[in-house]
Amino acid sequence: MSIQQRMHFESGVLHVDATGEFSLEEAKRAFLEMLEAVVQYQAKKVLFDGRTLTGNPDYVERFYYGEFAAKETRRLALEHGIYPRLAYVIQTPLRDPMRLGELVAFNRGMNLKTFETPADALEWFL
Repeated sequence: MSIQQRMHFESGVLHVDATGEFSLEEAKRAFLEMLEAVVQYQAKKVLFDGRTLTGNPDYVERFYYGEFAAKETRRLALEHGIYPRLAYVIQTPLRDPMRLGELVAFNRGMNLKTFETPADALEWFL
């Protein structure tokens, strides 16, 4: 099953609601699709709600996804001058309790954080 995303821009935040099953290739494809919307709306804040996503990525997949996301976000910044903050609302087991993917992306310059609720994510934007 692939990852489907519904996106809308409201009050300065790009809202992305994702459903489906995690695979590394699908997650990369969906991330690029999300970045296209960031450019379209000139969004500086992205709230990714993946609470209905399923899957349990292994250690290497978490690392590669974080690395890929950071690289593509850096490309976006260089090409379009947009430096988005990304709030991921995802549940365990997709969200690693050790937050490996988040750490990898953050250490490579991405401004992101994972949350358990959309309210917590929106508060972080403030």
